[in-house]
Order: sequence, then structure tokens, then C-alpha cells
Amino acid sequence: MQREIDDYITAHTSPEPQHLKELYRHTWLHRLYPQMCSGHVQGRILKMLTAMINPRYVLELGTFTGYSALCIAEAMKPGTQLHTVEIDDESADSLRELFRTAPGGERITLHIGDALEIIPKLDYTWDMVYIDANKRHYCEYLSEVLPRLRRGGFIIADNTLWGGKITEGAKDAQSVGIARFNDLVADYPGLEAVILPLRDGLTLLRKID
Repeated sequence: MQREIDDYITAHTSPEPQHLKELYRHTWLHRLYPQMCSGHVQGRILKMLTAMINPRYVLELGTFTGYSALCIAEAMKPGTQLHTVEIDDESADSLRELFRTAPGGERITLHIGDALEIIPKLDYTWDMVYIDANKRHYCEYLSEVLPRLRRGGFIIADNTLWGGKITEGAKDAQSVGIARFNDLVADYPGLEAVILPLRDGLTLLRKID
């Protein structure tokens, strides 16, 4: 039944642009762990959330093959900026070429390295942050970005249900990191939080103080 529901949702969601469809296919053909790619429905949600937030400055932690970055940039206006951080230096050249040629890529700046080292060097007040990097460090990412997020700004954190492992009490480092993050934001002063049961879980946070 779940497969039929997922197929129905996909069929009744606005289509992904051709360049994203090709990028998604390329990811599945040529990359390890291709399920890390956001994909059609989540990509359209990211685009819609970005359009609703209407950000000037966006930070993304975890670029992978660039699919989510392009979805976010697709909804951003001319003159706005998306800064995306990827730890895998072997992806740098292909990502830079992708952003050079893909629609919306002119709004994207790629940073290669450890997000916890790069975030303090970026002198921006963020309107929106998308967290999809090392699950072990979600709490640390929150500590770094929250002081740099404007009041009323949004944080979107991916994979916060982690394949159901969270409710099973899994003890691997990534499950523990996600569980700590979920517990932290559920009652964090100055934040509103809600988990959407989309794919692997998507948490929306709004800074209210």
C-alpha cells in the first residue's frame, strides 16, 4: 500500500525540470548511496518552501550531487545567494561545472570542507538553512547556525526519522546523532518544530526569538 501511495503522490506532484530528472538518473547510475539524493517530491517541497520563505541568503550543509541545491536555487530571486558546503573534495569539479551550467546555478556558491569549520567563516545572516550533512553532528550544526539565523528564519533538517531507526532505539552513531537532535529541538527555547513524515523525515524549525 505504501508503494501505491508514494506513486500516487509522485504522479500528482508538479513535474521536476528536465535537468533535475537527468541529474537524479545520473546520481543513481554513477554514485554510491544514490538514495541520499532528494528526488522528485522532496525536491518540489524544497522549492516550494524556499518560495514561501523568500530568502535572500540560504545555507545548505551537504551538497552531495547538487540536486537539492538546484531545487532551492530554482525558487530564489535574482541577486540572492545560496552557499552550499560539501566535505567531499572529489566532487568539487563536477559540482562547480554543474552549477556553472544549470538553471539557477549562478546563485550558488560552493564551499568544500568541514561544515563546522566553514560556517563561522561565512559572514551572513541566514534566512534559511538546509541541514543534510553528517548526521552525527546535527546538534553541533544547530549550535553554529542558530545565532546566525535571523529572527523568523527557518531551518530544514533532513533524515530526521532515519529509516525508522529512531523509534527502534538504534545505537549506531548516526542514529544517536539524529535522536539527540530531535530531542533537542522538540523543546528548544526560541524554536518552533514539526517533523514531516516525508521519505526519511523532514524537520521544519522556525526561530521565534
